[in-house]
Amino acid sequence: MTSARRGLAAQTLRRFARRPVALSALLVFVAILVGGALAHVIAPNGWNVIDLSPTALHRAPSFAHPFGTDEIGRDVLVRTLYGVRTTEEVALAGAAIAALLGVIVGALAGYYGGWLDAVLMRVSDLITSFPAVILTLAAIVYLGEPFPHDLILIFGGYMWAVVARVVRAHIASLREQDFVDAARALGASDARILVRHLLPNVGGTILVAATALVGQIVLIDATVEFFYYGLPASVAPSLGNLVTAAVQVKFGFTSNPTPGAGSWWIWLFPGLVLVLILVCVNLVGDALDAALNPTTARG
Repeated sequence: MTSARRGLAAQTLRRFARRPVALSALLVFVAILVGGALAHVIAPNGWNVIDLSPTALHRAPSFAHPFGTDEIGRDVLVRTLYGVRTTEEVALAGAAIAALLGVIVGALAGYYGGWLDAVLMRVSDLITSFPAVILTLAAIVYLGEPFPHDLILIFGGYMWAVVARVVRAHIASLREQDFVDAARALGASDARILVRHLLPNVGGTILVAATALVGQIVLIDATVEFFYYGLPASVAPSLGNLVTAAVQVKFGFTSNPTPGAGSWWIWLFPGLVLVLILVCVNLVGDALDAALNPTTARG
């Protein structure tokens, strides 16, 4: 990393640090992710352990069970932690794949232009013309009952188009700059120009786009699971299917609702964590955009 890039990174960090709300959101988001990542350490017996004692069934929050228990005696806090882990795996891995594909496609389209740009961008237009929820539902119906790796591939397989369009526009504006002409005059190959000169200048744009993708995937995943087409609760808990299962029992959408099931603590805590993730990701993304964009970040 050159001294100029180190200075730009330090300036960006200072701008971000001057936004206490965004900084707090980042800390909360990291804390949630760490809790999910350490779920197997906090609760090594797993997410489906049932306490068969009569007093543990459908118990309100207490010291022993801070998030309460569900209708069959499972700890809601433990299930929420494992739900965070599943949701973060799907969202982060899906966003990483989408960002990687989007960077490759966008960089090639923006740098070479011509027919390659036209073809790649028309494919991108076709993908983005469909609602993301509809595409996800169609892919799940086609593949059958999904597992986490299926959802990761589904999200990464079509959400790259959003990143590609942003990267393409930025690369196309940079390829005519003097430093690119100088690199060509010195004999640099196209690959070297892209990797060493252009993509580092688009790093901030890629980071902001990838951050936005994380929030979008979390929201789409939860929406799809509300229609019972997402990750089944029997495979692994996620924040979406935990909320969905509690709501459907509460409002009698299941065939044999359990008496007393669906009390507030069963859906409130997973739902609150889901909302916190979305709010934190949006706040961090907005602050990153402002810190990286000199037209909106002052000082």
